[in-house]
Parts: sequence; C-alpha cells; structure tokens
Amino acid sequence: MIRPSTDLTVYLCREPVDMRKQIDGLALLVQEAMELNPFDKALFVFGNRQRDKVKLLFWERNGFVVWYKR
Repeated sequence: MIRPSTDLTVYLCREPVDMRKQIDGLALLVQEAMELNPFDKALFVFGNRQRDKVKLLFWERNGFVVWYKR
C-alpha cells in the first residue's frame, strides 16, 4: 500500500463534494474553493453529502494520487 509521509498538513473541505469529480476537478476545488496550492506537501480530504464516502488528493513527486473510500 502506498502511504504519504507523516509530516503532511491535512486540509478538510467542509462542504460536500460530488464524488464523480476526479483528479482535475478536485485539484481545481483546492485552488478555487479552498484557495490553496494542490502541489503543496499536503493531503486534501473531501467528503460527500451523506458523509459515507471520502476522497483524498495528494501530490507525489510527479503526479497526483487519489484515494477513494466508500
């Protein structure tokens, strides 16, 4: 299993997110709605309206990684 390092900053998007969004849509949310840089050494967490699904976005050296739990 791939795991990010433990010295990351974690940001939680408190607004519900459409779980159909993929990497580009989530990165755009980080930039526009959260006003953060998606390429920072940080983990971005998104949940749906029912709070039974979660997506995590992370930039790793040369590309984005998305984890999805439902």
